[in-house]
Amino acid sequence: MSEQKYLVTSALPYANGALHLGHLAGAYLPADIYVRYLRLMGRDVVWVCGSDEHGAAITIRAKKEGISPQEIIDKYHTLNKETFERLGISFDYYHRTSAPLHHATAQDFFKKLIDKGGELEERSSEQYYDEEYGQFLADRYIMGECPNCANPEAYGDQCERCGATLSPMELKNPKSMMSGATPVLRETSHWYFRLDKHGDWLREWIKTGKLDGQQLHDPQTWKKQVVGQCLSWLDDGEGLQPRSITRDLDWGIPVPLPGAEGKVLYVWFDAPIGYISSTKQWALDNGKNWEDYWKNPDTQLIHFIGKDNIVFHCIIFPAMLRAYGGYNLPVNVPANQFLNFEGEKFSKSKGWGLEQHEYLEEFKDFPNAEDALRWALTRNMPESSDSDFKWDLFVDFHDKDLADNLGNFVNRVVVLSHKYFDGAIPEPTGADRDKLVEALRLAQAFSGELEAFNFKNAAQYLMELSSLGNTYLQDTSPWALWKQDPQHPGIRECLYVCQQIAALLALLADPFLPFTAPRIRRLLGQPPAVNGELKTALDTLARNESLLPPGSAIGQPEVLFPKIMDRNDKSRLEIIERQKSKLSAFMLPEQKMEQPPLETRNSKLETTEVKPDITYEDFAKLDLRTATITAAEPVKGADKLLQLNVDLGYEQRTVVSGIALHFKPEAIIGQKVVLVANLAPRKLRGVMSQGMILMAEDATGKLSFVSPPADAGNGLEVK
Repeated sequence: MSEQKYLVTSALPYANGALHLGHLAGAYLPADIYVRYLRLMGRDVVWVCGSDEHGAAITIRAKKEGISPQEIIDKYHTLNKETFERLGISFDYYHRTSAPLHHATAQDFFKKLIDKGGELEERSSEQYYDEEYGQFLADRYIMGECPNCANPEAYGDQCERCGATLSPMELKNPKSMMSGATPVLRETSHWYFRLDKHGDWLREWIKTGKLDGQQLHDPQTWKKQVVGQCLSWLDDGEGLQPRSITRDLDWGIPVPLPGAEGKVLYVWFDAPIGYISSTKQWALDNGKNWEDYWKNPDTQLIHFIGKDNIVFHCIIFPAMLRAYGGYNLPVNVPANQFLNFEGEKFSKSKGWGLEQHEYLEEFKDFPNAEDALRWALTRNMPESSDSDFKWDLFVDFHDKDLADNLGNFVNRVVVLSHKYFDGAIPEPTGADRDKLVEALRLAQAFSGELEAFNFKNAAQYLMELSSLGNTYLQDTSPWALWKQDPQHPGIRECLYVCQQIAALLALLADPFLPFTAPRIRRLLGQPPAVNGELKTALDTLARNESLLPPGSAIGQPEVLFPKIMDRNDKSRLEIIERQKSKLSAFMLPEQKMEQPPLETRNSKLETTEVKPDITYEDFAKLDLRTATITAAEPVKGADKLLQLNVDLGYEQRTVVSGIALHFKPEAIIGQKVVLVANLAPRKLRGVMSQGMILMAEDATGKLSFVSPPADAGNGLEVK
């Protein structure tokens, strides 16, 4: 058996505009984290992507800007490629679908399916035609009302509000995006991929992971929303239907058949083939065989995408690969949900959101701006449900995680090492094996989460490892031991252990913080990490050996993450406040909230009085349980109260909660909560309340739910 390889792909972004933060969180940052981890573990991995440079979206943008499609794709290919590089997105190859190699690869795919017979068929049909412009309209040239959600601006191939896949004929009140006129139907002919022939094996492969008697993937590792969306397509009653793969356009890859002038391959046929052509170009440039990564059964193919691309990557492209023959199918498609921005969807037309290159420009004076963004997006990644990017959370993730936890620990270790050991690694007297065993356990758990595409959980383990070091350092207090006896063995022991933890942290941080991790290694006297270094480190710790050998020198201390909430330096806070003030210009009156600046709210939090200490026995009296709100309605005669029905798993309860001024009843149905389940029942406004919902309150009085993870069951005890 040959060595296992990994081929990782990320959705090809359209080269018709700049990419926003939602794109980064959806398909590129998670893939980069995963690929960087695989490299650190010494795996053979290739990560390909590239610009999708065909289709109606390109020509629409070109017409709007009054330039040629070629100028559009050159402009945005360069912008997006450079922006990815500046953010540390480490593709092995970033290709272009306008490249001759891609054209040849896509045309070969089409011709092979024609030659095999039965996979493609030519059909005549009526399609929308713009009489003013004198051309047939591609799906993206048509806009109308979505039949599912009544969005008046749905495209002919997809509604971007509800995510439904559409055909132009399904739209109500269609209009041409070229002229604005109502299009007419005219007959034309196109080639259709016989997707209907592939439904049975696709269903079996997605549900069980099996194909032709072989186990190709573990269906238990696929996200529920991915499998659910696929099965909804496969089991919708009509089943899969033949799908047109050509269009009447003058921009794209020409259909390689006589008499097919004026017709091109549909962008959703040619775009995923871009993964293959990108791999081919990488292989040519690096002296490799591209087929080792596409046709070797020991290679794992993994697609990183957003939820709007699930069907294309789990049904249509796998069917294309199997129809062609000889290609691997994906072992996983860890599609993310959508990232919103301050409570609303990203919208270029409405000026709502932030593009990646804009962030880099506006945060150019912000220390470690790239890693600060990567971390905030990771901690709030929409892995299983839509999430929301908020500047307040950005500040919290930066100051609490990166500055107070990780940065503080590394800085203290380096400073104390210079103070007590002249910047050297001391010889331990009998290293505190318990702490290093615990550190190894956290690193192994971190590794397991990344293997399973659980990036938020892995990031949490990184913070737990840093917290372990901080707590150990504080509990041991080598500065206090120094006052007792400068030769106290506990000083040597503590600093040695903390230095080993810091070295491990630098490796675990690398997939998430690729700009900071090398700085930490430099502070510890180490060169940048190389492929396989994390695997070596885990093996080294398992043997109870040193990551940093005693006697080796470390660098001078430096602050890795200057805090945003710094009373003596408000420059970073001012950058955040400028971003927040920009948004207010685009808010509707009812969206605007009278919130004081971050600095004011933070100072109020800092002056909050802490309640008196309680004993563990006091806390143990509380019975805290996970629950879900199943119904909510106002309490008559009480402006502030809502009557809630909550599901505890083992029983249903009624709870009266004073949250009516903060939440609309219909908006909190399905909300996960933590309930004080053993609070004595109490009648409020005639309703017997059987518990209390836990809430968090900020300095302005704004409430938010204390929520367990979305996949937590009801009735679990919170300890």
